[in-house]
Amino acid sequence: MSDAITAVPTIPVLDTPGTLGQEPAAHGLGTSLPQAEARAKTEGTFPYASDLWAEGLLWAAILRSPHPHARIVSVDTSAATAMAGVRAVVTAADVPGAATYGRQVADRPVFASDLVRHHGEAIAAVAADHPDTARLAAAAIAVEYEVLDPVTDPEKAFAAEALHPDGNLIRHIPLRFGDPDATGEIVVEGLYRIGRQDPAPIGAEAGLAVPRPDGGVELYTASTDPHTDRDLAAACFGLPPEQVKLVVTGVPGATGDREDPGFQIPLGLLALRTGCPVKLTATREESFLGHAHRHPTLLRYRHHADAEGRLVKVEAQILLDAGAYADSSSESLAAAVAFACGPYVVPHAFVEGWAVRTNNPPSGHVRGEGAMQVCAAYEAQMDKIAAKLGVDPAELRMRNVMSTGDILPTGQTVTCPAPVAELLSAVRDFPLPQLPKDTPEGEWLLPGGPEGAGEPGAVRRGVGYALGMVHMLGAEGTDEVSTATVRVQDGVATVICAAVDTGSGFSTLARQIVQDTLGIDEVHVAPVDTDQPPAGPAAHGRHTWVSGGAVERAAKMVRTQLLQPLAHQFGMSTELLQITDGKITSYDGVLSTTVTEAMDGKELWATAQCRPHPTEPLDEAGQGDAFVGLAFCAIRAVVDVDIELGAVRVVEMAVAQDVGRVLNPAQLATRIEAGVTQGVGAALTENLRTARGLVRHPDFTGYALPTSLDAPDIRIVKLVEERDVVAPFGAKAASAIPVVTSPAAVASAVRAATGRPVNRLPIRPQAAVAVPNS
Repeated sequence: MSDAITAVPTIPVLDTPGTLGQEPAAHGLGTSLPQAEARAKTEGTFPYASDLWAEGLLWAAILRSPHPHARIVSVDTSAATAMAGVRAVVTAADVPGAATYGRQVADRPVFASDLVRHHGEAIAAVAADHPDTARLAAAAIAVEYEVLDPVTDPEKAFAAEALHPDGNLIRHIPLRFGDPDATGEIVVEGLYRIGRQDPAPIGAEAGLAVPRPDGGVELYTASTDPHTDRDLAAACFGLPPEQVKLVVTGVPGATGDREDPGFQIPLGLLALRTGCPVKLTATREESFLGHAHRHPTLLRYRHHADAEGRLVKVEAQILLDAGAYADSSSESLAAAVAFACGPYVVPHAFVEGWAVRTNNPPSGHVRGEGAMQVCAAYEAQMDKIAAKLGVDPAELRMRNVMSTGDILPTGQTVTCPAPVAELLSAVRDFPLPQLPKDTPEGEWLLPGGPEGAGEPGAVRRGVGYALGMVHMLGAEGTDEVSTATVRVQDGVATVICAAVDTGSGFSTLARQIVQDTLGIDEVHVAPVDTDQPPAGPAAHGRHTWVSGGAVERAAKMVRTQLLQPLAHQFGMSTELLQITDGKITSYDGVLSTTVTEAMDGKELWATAQCRPHPTEPLDEAGQGDAFVGLAFCAIRAVVDVDIELGAVRVVEMAVAQDVGRVLNPAQLATRIEAGVTQGVGAALTENLRTARGLVRHPDFTGYALPTSLDAPDIRIVKLVEERDVVAPFGAKAASAIPVVTSPAAVASAVRAATGRPVNRLPIRPQAAVAVPNS
């Protein structure tokens, strides 16, 4: 990996203020405190859901549809029920509560009963005393289908027969901003297609359901939104929420929603039916078929600019393929439409956005949803304008970048720091990597590697740029709130907060906050379950902002409880006392004691909430203050392309990011590296292919993830620490924005190397073969 990433505990960056270049303190914010579970994860002893066990355990298997669209004529479970070792078989007829569920729209059935709407949809579930028996019993269920023609082209979904009682159109957003008659001297157009990226978690979905004596059930899963998942499951079980408890197990990474309710609900039904613990560990094929993917997107753009390259008007049509069910498509569409023009000043914008149902695999929340797709399109348009004017692509972007105080096409004023020009300057001015030398060792640096068929003389280098933006927290009126409790006893602090750490580092951040506020070294974060107050989903950097803010407020309340007796004793206010390295001192040196002595065996605790300022839905013209905050990124990509074979090697990604404040340098470096690598996958290899709705090769042979050999050098050239005053600690979301920006940067670099338009992601080899005389 890159030198910039492996050099921890600090990130070597250029011209970055703050704590990054300093000797780290022992603990607290701004230091590279390691994860508490890092050793266990490294040694393989950290328990994930697939590792769980219970006495009297049964195993589950789910029967899934082999068709993308079909009418179910009959379901015969008699052969499965008669098999030795089979304890229960459940179908749609056995769901005692709500037959459908959904995080935003309850349109997805627990089990298909009349219609199958996508390949891999659940039909029935089996519990047996051995996993092989469960799988054989599921295969023995006889389903008679009347196969129907699938609707797989989202453009045809508008006129097609309704695939769902709610119709095929999930949402339409028309955005109107400025003068529709405005025109520019330079006009460029483009049609772009973005593929179906899968979250592809290395640890596949798994879960355990355990019946309770009160008739309820406990679910042990790697949920990223435990209270919502609990409520959805309880509704389907026909139980009040207090009789369903969801316990979050170790999360083996999440770049989208983990453990779709479609895995959890059948587990709970089987546990309730059998009265025994039931476990399900999904195969890789089931994982690909069962969970949501990034929305495949079709985008049409027309940009108008003046003779100097300054944008005048942007016109766009954006069509999101939601697959069979709505899931988070409405939210994804809002982000796509709102950010359709990118982090640029655009006086006039007219955008039409639609999300439609098809018989393709379901789409949903994947890191950077909506924003990533439009970034690839509007940055391609910027390259076209630069080429038409004969202007350097970075210079053209610099002429148009937005800053604090500018207005988004939604009419919302950018009130947060928006250092876009500073970010772009940083990556533009960073030295370019050297060209590979013609040596045997240099063959490893050729596109395709030393065993490839390419010739060094056919390799061309390209440099490309991209600017991206994402919103933080929920949008359009979502009530963002989190609750946390901090408890201190015997010199040990415990944080209780239902914020799930998906790999974003929240558990470590919570420890750092308490260390900073209370001066206590030993801080533990309690395991998450739904007996705790809700903290909301792990997405859009919300736990850093909202849950971190709740932890800080609770810790400050405990700090006041700790210091008030001392302040009263010495006749001063608590503001004149400070806690550093476990010691309490007064401003004048009269008071000096340790936190442990001040506690005097007492237990102190406090509970607090954090809720950011409200937002509002976009109106019928796509206008409204829909977002709490924004984050920005600039990336310069350097690629080598074999222009005869179309093979692409990403040489280097130079990243400058708007982070607000660096809270943990090592974790931040890891998150940026992971985001860039995920974006490189979206640019070059990752696409869950389908043929008339059937998923082709749902495994890691057919779905190509980037490996360590594909990962480029990642140079973090600048982290802008301009704090957002309305955010706790001033920090911004860090994981999604490099995912959003890096695919567009890679595509821009391939255009520069080949002279080809590159209007589809991932980039196919035939699109990277240079035009003659390029």
